[in-house]
Parts: sequence; structure tokens; C-alpha cells
Amino acid sequence: MSDWTSGYVADIDYTYGYYTELNPLRVKLAFLNSGLVSPEIGSACELGFGQGLSANLHAAASFVQWHGTDFNPSQAGFAQELATVSGSGAKLYDDAFADFASRPDLPDFDYIGIHGIWSWISDDNRAVIVDFIKKKLKVGGVLYISYNTLPGWASFAPMRHLMTEHAEVLGAEGRGIISRIDGALDFAEKLIATNPLFARANPQVAERIQKIKGQNSHYLAHEYFNRDWHPMHFATMAECLEPAKLDYACSAHYLDHLDAVNLTAEQQNFLNEIPDPMFKQSVRDFMVNQQFRRDYWVKGARRLNTIEQAEALRKQKYLLITHRPDVSFKVTGSLGEATLTDTVYNPILDLLADHQPKTIAQVEQAVKDKGITLAQVVQAVVVLTGAGHLAGVQDGKVIAKVKAQTDKLNQTLMQKARGSNDISYLASPVTGGGVTVGRFDQLFLLALNEGKKQPTEQAQAVWQIISAQGQRLIKEGRTLESAEENIAELTAQAHTFAEKQLPILKALQIM
Repeated sequence: MSDWTSGYVADIDYTYGYYTELNPLRVKLAFLNSGLVSPEIGSACELGFGQGLSANLHAAASFVQWHGTDFNPSQAGFAQELATVSGSGAKLYDDAFADFASRPDLPDFDYIGIHGIWSWISDDNRAVIVDFIKKKLKVGGVLYISYNTLPGWASFAPMRHLMTEHAEVLGAEGRGIISRIDGALDFAEKLIATNPLFARANPQVAERIQKIKGQNSHYLAHEYFNRDWHPMHFATMAECLEPAKLDYACSAHYLDHLDAVNLTAEQQNFLNEIPDPMFKQSVRDFMVNQQFRRDYWVKGARRLNTIEQAEALRKQKYLLITHRPDVSFKVTGSLGEATLTDTVYNPILDLLADHQPKTIAQVEQAVKDKGITLAQVVQAVVVLTGAGHLAGVQDGKVIAKVKAQTDKLNQTLMQKARGSNDISYLASPVTGGGVTVGRFDQLFLLALNEGKKQPTEQAQAVWQIISAQGQRLIKEGRTLESAEENIAELTAQAHTFAEKQLPILKALQIM
């Protein structure tokens, strides 16, 4: 009997994650900030879409025509269900990569996204993907690809190999992958406790084992326990993509664009002396001990002159998608946590605190009297977007036409939240993608849609849903047992939701 899994974990489903880097709208700011021409994206493809949440949120919330494949049929079935619900027209299949690549009904693509899967597949499948990109990505088209990276994984790779060997050799047959993972982690922990020379030479291994023990077992199965597991140097990735005629464009992880939170002054000076931009990326990975890269590549990079770059940047529109706190915003880079400069960021955030879309040109004009330059505004927008506080805004005509699709998709996702906290995202027609909305906030929205306008009413509605399933809230580590305690806590949460989250969701046209 043939093994359709090709060594990939398929006996448990992948998590219901959403990855904002896959949103084609994010390409523009990253490219423009790097001085590159950003293509208009009308057709897109995601390879290895998992549960298909990203593909469906992006398809429902934009004019982009999405195609994609994930060889797990249960995951593809869920993705197809969501596509049908929204009416987005997304074409999502359960083909293996080779079968998908040979389909005669695929268009050429402006954008191809591959999140994570590159590190977990065979050399043969990687060759199929590169050939697919070569044939199907348009000139000027963009590839987004993320992958486990060396040198960051170098010290843990031997331990990962040992754990997978334990799961295969000593894991009890018939107990399933989760039990074998638990056994492998327990074994690794006991091994570290014997203080082997390997652990003394690589002290961060013990810390990583403790960290992964607290992670979702479904995530661990797919992240660590596939047959193929290939962290890769940046230079090796460049070699792999060379046949597809791709140029490295820039990082899709916006905070990578800010050297100040990732590199010391000495490291920045050292990098600036390296003339080759590709080699510079390899050296930078050593400086930050890069474990996971999220990159844009382009088929034919074209540079903008300074006037073209400034004009294009000024047209980009953003809105604040988090509650504006009274204290300073902080961001985290490779060097740790850094507080943003109040004299630059506070005027910008004060302007955006009404959660209404504004162009970079509008922001520039509003803060210029405070001595804030266009370059500082652009950097602030990049940093705040990378930190999840801002999001790009689509054209108003697009927003109006796709809202019916996002409404239908969101209604289905909120209905699913009644019985599960698996999916913590809803689609915004404003941003062209997904926004984090937790289970209880989704249930408050559901109650609001049903005419329950007061937080007390919403709390009662949510309590009826969760109490019927024998569920209780946990507050400060303690399970709330009585109905009165649960309703009181839900009411408090509903008031906070109405005050802080609901105005944002209205601005995002999720409500």
C-alpha cells in the first residue's frame, strides 16, 4: 500500500493558525520601505495551507483569487467548507504538490505563499515546488516563504533527532502520535537530568525542552516529529530558489527592518562594511541566532527612485487595530524589549487613536509641526504594524464589495466558537485578512448580532452556552464554580469588550 503522507504527520490535524504575513496587502509596505516596486496582486496561491484559515480569510476579505492545496483531506475539507460559506470562490484542493503542479486549470500567479511547510518536506517535494514557482509565478510576482533556519536550530537538531527516534523505536504501537510525543519529551527531560556533556556544551537545549513541553501537542507533532525536518541556511535557500529566477527582496517580518531592536551598534557597523547583500543576510542570521525566517522573494526586483518611493509610501493607508494604552508602546526584537520613542510615537498614536484609516501623507502633515519627518513616520508605521498595532487598509470600493463575504464567514466562525476555542480569528474587509478575536469576544459579538445590546445580556447568553457544556471560567488560577461567579466575571469581560474591543471591531467592519 502506498504511503500518501510521504513521512508527514497526518494522523492528527494541524492547528487552526492564521499567519498575517501571508496577507498579500502586507507586501506593499515591506517592498516600498525597501525601495522596491510592489506588484498589484490579483491571483494568489498557498501551498500547504493546513486548515486553510489564512487562505479563506484572505480570499473572503479581498478581490484576490486564491488557489491552494494541502494534501491532508480532512484539512482540505474544512478549508473547502469555509470557502463555500463565504462565497469567495477560493479553489482549495487536497492534491500532493506534484499533482497540484500538473493541474491544467491553474492560472499564473502574482503571489505564492508557503508558510513553514518547506522545512518539513522531502528534497523531491522541494524540487517540485521550485519548478512550480518557476512556471507559475508571473514576472514581477512575489514569493512569501518561511522556514526553520540555521544557525538558530543547530544546537537543538541532535536532540530533535533523538526524540523522533525515541518516538519511532520506543513509542508504544497503537497509542498514537500524542502519546509517543509525550514519551519522547519525558525521555529527553530525564536525559538532560543526567547532565550529559552535550547539554553542558549546549545549555539552551534544556530550556527549549521545558518550553516545548507547554506547547500544543498537535503543533509539536507537525513541528518536530515529521520524517523530514530540514532547517536551512539563508544561502542554501537562495541556491534552491535560483532556478526559479528569484531575487531576495526583504523580510516579511516587519520588525526585522528595525536594526535598533535587533542589532548592537557594533554589529550594525560590522554589517554595513559587507558589500554583498546576500552574504550580509547570512552574517545577520549569526548575529541574531536566527531560528525562523519569513522572507519575500521576487521574480525580477525593480528599484524605485527616491521620489517614486516617497510618493508611493504617502499613499499607503493604515489604522490602529489595538486599544491605545496610556503608557508607552514596547516592541521586542532580538536584543529584547525596547520602549518606543515617545516624542515620535505618541503624536502618531494620538492621531490614530480614533481607529479611522489615515494615509501616511495625512499622518506626515499632522505631525510635521512636531519635527517628525516622513522617514520617521514610515519607520513608525513599519514598527507598529510589525508589532500588531496597525494594519494596512484596502481601497474603499474593495471593502464595500467583499463585506458580504466576510460577514458570512465570520458568522460561521462565531457559531463554531460556541463549542470550541480552536479559532481565534475573524475576517476584516478593511485589512484584507484576519484579526485576532478570542472565543468570548466572538460569543459577545454573536449575542450582539442576536439583538442583545447590553453587556449583562451578552454575559447571560454566553453563560448559557458554556454552562450547557459543563464549562467554567478560570480567574487568577482558580476555577469559578458557581453560576453567580461565572456570570459576574463574564459581565466584567463584556463591559471591557464593549469599551475597548467593540469600537475597533466596528472600525474593522467586523461588526
